[in-house]
Amino acid sequence: MHSPLPPAAALALYRTMVRIRAFENAAEVASQGGVSAYGQQAAGAAKVRGPLHLSTGQEAVPAGVCAHLAAADYLTSTHRGHGHTLAKGADMGRMMAELFGKATGFNGGKGGSMHIADFSVGMLGANGVVAAGLPIAVGAAHAQKLQQREAITACFFGDGAINRGPFLESLNWAKVYGLPVLFVCEDNRWSATTASGPMTAGEGASARAVALGIPATPVDGNDVFAVHEAAARLVAEVRDGQGPRLLHAVTYRVKGHVSVDPAAYRDPAELAAALETDPIARARERLLAGGIDAAALDAVENEAQDEVQAALASADAAPWPAPEAAYTDVQTTGAGQWR
Repeated sequence: MHSPLPPAAALALYRTMVRIRAFENAAEVASQGGVSAYGQQAAGAAKVRGPLHLSTGQEAVPAGVCAHLAAADYLTSTHRGHGHTLAKGADMGRMMAELFGKATGFNGGKGGSMHIADFSVGMLGANGVVAAGLPIAVGAAHAQKLQQREAITACFFGDGAINRGPFLESLNWAKVYGLPVLFVCEDNRWSATTASGPMTAGEGASARAVALGIPATPVDGNDVFAVHEAAARLVAEVRDGQGPRLLHAVTYRVKGHVSVDPAAYRDPAELAAALETDPIARARERLLAGGIDAAALDAVENEAQDEVQAALASADAAPWPAPEAAYTDVQTTGAGQWR
């Protein structure tokens, strides 16, 4: 089966996924120290400051969804948010600089991986608290409705988030007020180091959304063309004022919870089976079957590697934040009696 999209659109999806994978691979190596698969030397010491949660294997979900979002649309993310950020149009170099703790990062080096944000492209932020992006997204969507904007909000969250209170509260509020929000559950089947299935009663995210009157669409989250098609319909319905929708994308996180977690608690056979459904490999196979030349796909992959190498070099050379920057972006008590 070949791609159902025109070649240019299909290549754009492939490019987004490849860029995300290249970034995650390079950031993983930079967080561990060592030499990457592309020959980048990390000088034996970790360059990434703070925890790093990778979305390797989940690239089809942000690629397929964000292809339908405009710059004016909002997006909220999880602590595993590099892919969402890139797919929404944020600059790769500035994100790498943020991971390195440098002054040129999106948050001036203060936020790190779990607090990436770029308001200029509508990316309202990753979030270190599971499910915390849900009420933020609902608040943003409520503002869009009150201000009579045509924009919508896309809210990404994991399967672990559906067992926390903000999931129910957020979906309930969005339905009651008919808000323009697309909830996207990236069901990667793991909550940190614990399988989500045994911890989740009932039939999961889709069933819970339907119970609240929100239409839910399950999709193969490792098939970028299926995600793209489903997201196109749901985004159109949300833009049309039909209220919130939920996309339940079943995927798989092939890395550990954080970049230094070998995930020894996971059944090797389960991981091996998941790797057989790699979204990038599947997309490449379909593009080749559709007549796109292998050289064109190779060129996309090489461009992504060049881009990530430039981002690494730029982040490494960037200055550290000035000491006085520690006192900016901090809430004041107004009286100045303590620092």
